[in-house]
Amino acid sequence: MYVHIGEDILVRTRDIIAIIDKQSVSSSKYIEEFLQQHDQVVNLSKGSFKSIVVTGDKVYYSPLASGTLKKRSYKLTVQEF
Repeated sequence: MYVHIGEDILVRTRDIIAIIDKQSVSSSKYIEEFLQQHDQVVNLSKGSFKSIVVTGDKVYYSPLASGTLKKRSYKLTVQEF
C-alpha cells in the first residue's frame, strides 16, 4: 500500500524507514548531520515542513504532521492483512 505524504507524492509503506517530527530534527545533531549528508532530499512543503519521511533512497520534507503520516501508514498496513 501507499501513503500520501504531500504534494501528490505517494510512498510505499514498506519503503518508509522513519517518520521524524520537526522538533526531533532541531534537537538532534545526528539527524541534522544525516540530512546534510544525504543527497536525495525532496522538499514537498511550500513553507516550513512539519515532518521528514526517510525511505531507502530519498528523504522527503513533508507539510503533513508526523502523527498524521503515522496514522495513515498504520491504517494502510493493517488493511493489507
